[in-house]
Amino acid sequence: MSPMDLTRKIISAYHVFSPMASEDGMAAVLIYGAGAIGSMLGYLLMQAEGSKGESIENVALLGRKSHMETIKKDGLHIDFLECSDSFRFQNCFSSLDDLRKSGFTPEIVVVCIKTYSLPRVCEELKRSGLLDETLRNASFLLLMNGMGNREAFSSLGLPSHRIFEGITSMGVKFSEDGSIELKGKAKTVLEHAIGESVRMRDFFQERFEEKGFEMEFAADFKIDQWNKLIVNAVINPITALTGEKNGIILSATLQSTVESIVKECIDAARLQAISLDEESALELVRSVASKTALNTSSMLQDRLRGKRTEIDSINGYVVRLAGKHGITLPVNEALYALVRSIEGKDCRAD
Repeated sequence: MSPMDLTRKIISAYHVFSPMASEDGMAAVLIYGAGAIGSMLGYLLMQAEGSKGESIENVALLGRKSHMETIKKDGLHIDFLECSDSFRFQNCFSSLDDLRKSGFTPEIVVVCIKTYSLPRVCEELKRSGLLDETLRNASFLLLMNGMGNREAFSSLGLPSHRIFEGITSMGVKFSEDGSIELKGKAKTVLEHAIGESVRMRDFFQERFEEKGFEMEFAADFKIDQWNKLIVNAVINPITALTGEKNGIILSATLQSTVESIVKECIDAARLQAISLDEESALELVRSVASKTALNTSSMLQDRLRGKRTEIDSINGYVVRLAGKHGITLPVNEALYALVRSIEGKDCRAD
């Protein structure tokens, strides 16, 4: 039996986390920022029937107009590791006004935007008035790179129990409007607090498992977040600067540089009372670089497309954190300055 044909569990009404909860445990989800990762999340969180050609009703996508229009017309095309398929979404929005007019009321909003876009998105949400209307009961999951996202999103004044964070190491490439490519499967980690709602935990786990993807709820999420930051702080700037795929990190000539980046990041993590083992962190970086050796990092993709990178929330975050304590991190500072210098005056944000 295919995982997609598994019968969904009936979740007790006592575990609902929103008035809009459905009787079969299927949640209404808005993907805010349906680019590469966001579009893949739309597939992962859809009801199983979507794989049989039926229109997907429980997940709505909000993204760039051209991408949304193509999906409306032809469906979302995904090149998986061993096959390809297309999925039709009933709701595709290019603005918050489109969301308002649709009548779609999400219980969960998964935010998958670039970190530098978060202040703009927060301002858009404030101006829209939807936090008091369509989104008044929604929980927000920030599934983003970098650090400091929760703090930035908290400017909306939402109660802390409605804001959660997560990280994913999936490799997804934006091929063209309406089309994405899965480059590599990897675990998605959500903070343990989101799993304290039985229904929310079951929803995420069941959707991921039926698609064959791994999901974890981490009690020590900050450690996972810092480990992901360290991997990004090594792979992203080096690949963006060299123009090479992730495997370049394993080059013998770069090992001293890689070790210095990792050590500096661990020193910065200690400033937040996060204790990480240097050898374990190095092993993780090399393992990810090896498993994704043929992948093009997100930062290199941004550079090749003339877009702004997320260097500010990765190496830049580490540098600023250390700077507040009068500590210099020369290697991270150099990488940060170099990437910023090549972004150029004409780089564009999403």
